Amino acid sequence: MHCNGNLCIAQSYKARHDARKNPASAGLQGNETLLYAAYELNRSWFNAASTWASIGAQMLNRFEMPMGMSGLTPVMSSALEVFAHASAAYGKPAFDIETVPVDGIDQPVTEAIVVHRPWGNLLRFTHPGLPANAPRLLIVAPMSGHYATLLRGTVARMLERAEVFVTDWADAKMVPLSEGSFDLDDYIDYLIGFLEHIGPGAHMLAVCQPSVPAFAATAIMNGDKHPCRPLTLTMMGGPIDTREAPTTVNDLAMQRPIEWFKHTVIATVPLQYPGAGRQVYPGFMQLAGFMSMNLGNHMLSHYHMFKHMVEGDGESAEATKTFYDEYRAVCDLNADFYLQTVEEVFQKHALANGKFVHRGKLVDLGKITDTALLAVEGERDDISGVGQTRAALHLATGLADKKKKYLLAPEVGHYGIFNGSKWRERIAPVLEDWIARHDRAKLKVVA
Repeated sequence: MHCNGNLCIAQSYKARHDARKNPASAGLQGNETLLYAAYELNRSWFNAASTWASIGAQMLNRFEMPMGMSGLTPVMSSALEVFAHASAAYGKPAFDIETVPVDGIDQPVTEAIVVHRPWGNLLRFTHPGLPANAPRLLIVAPMSGHYATLLRGTVARMLERAEVFVTDWADAKMVPLSEGSFDLDDYIDYLIGFLEHIGPGAHMLAVCQPSVPAFAATAIMNGDKHPCRPLTLTMMGGPIDTREAPTTVNDLAMQRPIEWFKHTVIATVPLQYPGAGRQVYPGFMQLAGFMSMNLGNHMLSHYHMFKHMVEGDGESAEATKTFYDEYRAVCDLNADFYLQTVEEVFQKHALANGKFVHRGKLVDLGKITDTALLAVEGERDDISGVGQTRAALHLATGLADKKKKYLLAPEVGHYGIFNGSKWRERIAPVLEDWIARHDRAKLKVVA
């Protein structure tokens, strides 16, 4: 579900790469524009099939129908409903955080767009139970094929005690060509701009892929003694140095030259979208990569959903549906950003090697002297291996040890770092304590 995982798509498209090397044997040359168009045609067909399947399931479930709820009808209706859900198209989900519990009282949540920019908005979440001096936290969502709503659980938990801001990145196919391109340099600029809007004394939390640009932005702002440099930066499951405990997705990035990625996974947005003509890494290709990594588990999940429906266990079936509603909602990535991330982060290890450049200027991680760093990793993380995020603490050579902290969460996988009960009960309290400890000294830090 993150940019790291996107790299697994390379295996799925090896055949297309081979065909491009020998077009005569393949019968045609690879054409990403036609691929995207073919996908859109296929999606339209499946949308119609999904609608008919959904209608069929509803009809079979009606008691007044001749076959309603008798014989094999529950099996047939459940099968149709599973197919309808699996083949449906999914748009951008809503955060839909209506309340959060604070000291036993549900507080109503207010969500608002406070900064609107072509490649991403800044959202603000608050509630009346927050004190006037509550910490302000910028949560940096991955620009990784899934929407920022993937961090719904992260936002809801941190919102209990902090005023939360979230980067709501745009779907590249919805951004007109007139708005220009977007790459890692722009990503860093956006983060700095968002922190400037929030103002001095804010904190920053980066989940997975954005750990790299957030770390770089922190170094730049510390070096410039920027008044809005964050008090703390927490990096969770981030690929700071993928040479540490490399995972399968890290290995895949190293097996192919960057040109292979350019010619294999980059496509052109078709005419029906505002971003027509833009070069992107399409969401549907990313989803294929996500699914292929654990295809057996996904098939088993849908089988269990089918059994729950047949047995009348609507609650369990609905939980699976809710998960896949989010999981299958994907968006396109701008090609420049995706390719630069692959090359600089996963192939050259530029940040870890001290060679990462922003706007032509070398990023010096040793300049971080004020921002306290917390690195969080999951013991069972198979996307960002143990040690990849912790490397940030060693790279920040100018920061005092008392401003560094490391947390290895036992029995926690990649997504458990920021979602689920272990996140809420084991990890979030550590983060809240870290923020509170440095928030009390904010006047000294931002002076």
